[in-house]
Amino acid sequence: MHVPLLLTDFLDRAVALYGDKEAIIGTDEVMTYRKLQDRVHQLSHGLTSLGIEKGDKVAYLAPNTSEMLEGFYGVMQTGAIMTPLNTRLKARDYRFILEHSESKALFVDDSLYHLVEEVIHDLSLLEHVYVHGNSSKEQPSYEQWLSSFPTHPFQREDLKESDIASLLYTSGTTGNPKGVLLSHRANYLHAMSAMHHLQVTDKDTLLHVLPMFHVNGWGSPFYYTANGAAQVMLHKTDPYLILDKIQKHKVTILHMAPTVLNMVMEAYEEIKPDIPQDVRVVIAGSAPPAAFVRKVEEEMGWKFIQVYGMTEISPLITISEPRSEEEGLSREEQYLQKAKAGYPMIGSRVKVVDELGDEVAHDGKSIGEIITRTNNMMEGYYKNPEATNETIRDGWLFTGDMAVVDEAGFIEIVDRRKDVIISGGENISSIEVEGTLYEHPSILEAAVVAVPSEKWGEAPHAVVVLREGETIGEEEIITYCRSKLAHFKSPRSVTFMEELPKTASGKIQKVVLRKPFWEKEEKHVN
Repeated sequence: MHVPLLLTDFLDRAVALYGDKEAIIGTDEVMTYRKLQDRVHQLSHGLTSLGIEKGDKVAYLAPNTSEMLEGFYGVMQTGAIMTPLNTRLKARDYRFILEHSESKALFVDDSLYHLVEEVIHDLSLLEHVYVHGNSSKEQPSYEQWLSSFPTHPFQREDLKESDIASLLYTSGTTGNPKGVLLSHRANYLHAMSAMHHLQVTDKDTLLHVLPMFHVNGWGSPFYYTANGAAQVMLHKTDPYLILDKIQKHKVTILHMAPTVLNMVMEAYEEIKPDIPQDVRVVIAGSAPPAAFVRKVEEEMGWKFIQVYGMTEISPLITISEPRSEEEGLSREEQYLQKAKAGYPMIGSRVKVVDELGDEVAHDGKSIGEIITRTNNMMEGYYKNPEATNETIRDGWLFTGDMAVVDEAGFIEIVDRRKDVIISGGENISSIEVEGTLYEHPSILEAAVVAVPSEKWGEAPHAVVVLREGETIGEEEIITYCRSKLAHFKSPRSVTFMEELPKTASGKIQKVVLRKPFWEKEEKHVN
């Protein structure tokens, strides 16, 4: 008999094998897996009392908290669809997502209630709002509401693995965000692959740095729960707090974007914390420079693991962990390999293809788009068949990420399709230029974008954040880049900022950096 692949299985396993083990370590509380399941049952009973049924959307607006984690399991065992909301949006974005998703209930953290306060009364389909934390708001308190329901096992809906588990809205850099539909099966098989490649065990302690609304925290609430790992909550991305929790709770693994890692490395260099345990840091997002890998592994003594993916594929499909045949490489060569997106994870087929759909040569030079066929693939964009058909073609999902493949089969991201700079007919990878900028000792953060050029059509422009106390100028940065890169790849100009704009997951928002330059160009043309 076929056993359906359901995400609720993971908490069942944790309780059966690790019921009295620490599950959640919050700011003021420690919760066992058995206690977590009790609260999950209470939540499911409570949702049913509200009339929430299979297929209904239940939205969550919260930082990484125990309430957020229990929401995944409490919502899913009713057959409802977990709809996490980005914590860094504007009121109009929340209005759109809550309306578009047709969410019937919203659970919101007290610290974030002000973000939705002005819109929730205008949403006719939103019937229930509960507030996490010690709230004096007009909405009911979550804890008081939850405590009124029993902890005895909830009679689950008859779920199929093809049923939708979560609805995740991607960042809308142009136009409204798109809702990604992920099934139980996609999330389950992604978790099985990820827990293998990251070697997750019951001895691990995860620090939830990556927001759980971000592709379900890369699926971490599923595969760390399945293996009975302890999970430490982090409410805000503060590098000193991260290091403190790593020390205090003997954290062994954490996931984050390169920009957050950069902040942690700076704080580590300043305070030199004593962290004796083995630590694995899992990085995804824009490709980090090899200098990041070197610093993490040599100076901090942590293990660096680069992965790649996107919301539409649950999200991870490649990993850049050197294989046995790479052990003969020099340390520097291994760092260069580790900084790449890597090779396919189990359950995913990944290719880099040219405009005709043919695989590019494995020469580290030929650029193509990454496409994938994977067990992790979305069912489609919610109420957006046009975008679905544009992204998934002939069974392959087109990522929009441009890459090369080396002789060993390692994929290296060179840019998003929209971020490739075409200057005088030459393709320039902004990631390559950023890697050079990060090697400069005075530069803390860097981003490279295309700006209008009368002579070349467009040209690379650097936006940098200097380290505290540094005062280098534009010409010095340009000269430095020209000493290491072909001149056509080097920035023609530089802007200095105190902080780069970022998404909630720590990705640099290049669209925000580009916009002023191209708006000026449009005004000039008009």
